[in-house]
Amino acid sequence: MRRALALALALLPGLALATPYDGTYRQNANADCGLVGVDGGALKIEDGIFYGVESQCRMTRPVNVVNMDATLYTMVCSGEGTNWTERAMVMDSAGGDGIIMVWNGYAFRYDRCVPPDQE
Repeated sequence: MRRALALALALLPGLALATPYDGTYRQNANADCGLVGVDGGALKIEDGIFYGVESQCRMTRPVNVVNMDATLYTMVCSGEGTNWTERAMVMDSAGGDGIIMVWNGYAFRYDRCVPPDQE
């Protein structure tokens, strides 16, 4: 029993879990929400993975930001034959219709894509 519990606890950090930011977001006002991960398309956060333009990042080590509705992540990324790790902060936008993502020196606001059946 103890071994099973120890194994379960050891594997827990590697499991993909939903984040409060899961969804599909427009890169810009004219983005095609049906295309994820390409220029002119959408970005997606699903089960703890951020899908960007020709890259994806596992959103690991979440830390709540004090006195803000935001989360700081260690982003373990790969794309175009390269691997890297960066920190990024994610928060809901003030209007609640998107997110703000802050990387070192850059901040982006992404509007949430409306599902086709709700347009």
